[in-house]
Amino acid sequence: MYDVFGLGNALVDTEVAVEDSFLREQNITKGHMTLVDSARMTELATALADQQMRRCSGGSAANTIYSVQGFGLTTGYTCKVAEDEVGDFFIRDLSAAGIDVNASARAKSGRSGQCFIMVSKDAERTMTTDLGISSELSVSDVPNDALRGSRYYYVEGYLSSSEASTAAAIHCREIAEEAGVKVSVSLSDPSMVALFREPLEKMLGNGVDQVFCNEEEALSWAGTDRLDIAIAQLKDIAPELYVTLGAQGSVAVSGHNQQHAEGVSAKALDTTGAGDIYAGAVLAARLQGAQPRDAARFANYCAAHIVSLRGARLSSVQDYRALQQRYSS
Repeated sequence: MYDVFGLGNALVDTEVAVEDSFLREQNITKGHMTLVDSARMTELATALADQQMRRCSGGSAANTIYSVQGFGLTTGYTCKVAEDEVGDFFIRDLSAAGIDVNASARAKSGRSGQCFIMVSKDAERTMTTDLGISSELSVSDVPNDALRGSRYYYVEGYLSSSEASTAAAIHCREIAEEAGVKVSVSLSDPSMVALFREPLEKMLGNGVDQVFCNEEEALSWAGTDRLDIAIAQLKDIAPELYVTLGAQGSVAVSGHNQQHAEGVSAKALDTTGAGDIYAGAVLAARLQGAQPRDAARFANYCAAHIVSLRGARLSSVQDYRALQQRYSS
């Protein structure tokens, strides 16, 4: 039914530029994602009220699925939103791009998830996230037949922070394994590795087909400062592994073959979404026949482009297709 079936949080992202002093004053850890409650989000909204803000539908897996759709494939996305303005905005935004959003799971109570993305002058992004009703994404929300008919199942590691969402992710992996659907997992953030290691391990089960992570996540996973040791451990989980290295590019591992894909020069304005578009570019390229290193090269190109702009996504699916065409020309 789909080239890629995505499972993840449904968040509406609000991006705002901040000074490092603001993060210190608010006791927010720079460069990481911090889960907060609705009361804390209201406090931050008040503190940032005089700043210019930009809003779009988001969440890590949603951004990846959006890019896969933009690169010319078919996608579905399962998530949880409330019957509120934020939820309406999220579904309307993704549906307009051609993504088949599973909206049958809308909750009549609660609040849809939101995320503040605070971008420092050095382009580092710091996130505070109120998952809202998204944390209640559950097994009953999953359209099992749609998953069985897909080529890939992609899930974000952020779901490990919720017991219900972790159960949904495990349920999807088990269905995918039974149906011969490839399973792809993003570790998502160093805080997920550090704080939710056990549920993340349960999401991975006895191994998956593909793992995405950045260098910090890989090192944290292995408890080491040596990337070669971290890669060796992660290879035991997934035969296909992609580790992003920022400006230095990325490492693509396939079986016993490990190759470095060179980085692409870019003037970074905002690193938000770099890992998301990287994963989407790899998925799209692999599904369109590219070998892992070639897929990683294309993904590096896309990530370099997104960090040179403000925001976690390009403006439209047409912009992704134009980016793909420029790379191929």
